[in-house]
Amino acid sequence: MSYREYSLRALVDRWLGHKDCVHMRITNFSHGRSKPWRYVQVMATRPSGTIEFVFFRHDDGSWGVFPPNDRGPMMTFSRTAA
Repeated sequence: MSYREYSLRALVDRWLGHKDCVHMRITNFSHGRSKPWRYVQVMATRPSGTIEFVFFRHDDGSWGVFPPNDRGPMMTFSRTAA
């Protein structure tokens, strides 16, 4: 099962639902160059308690509950026919 969506709203509805929520709000977000990832933190208040999730934006434009993979330094070479 894939937990990545191109719509943040669809992902929030999947994980937090909206029918049992009394109150839902964004508590934190990042979109600047100083932070390595773009993310949105959402809190939902329910009769059973409060739940909070962090959703990460990936390079392909999708959102997920897991942070994007770190791309470290890479070295590649191409083979040429002799």
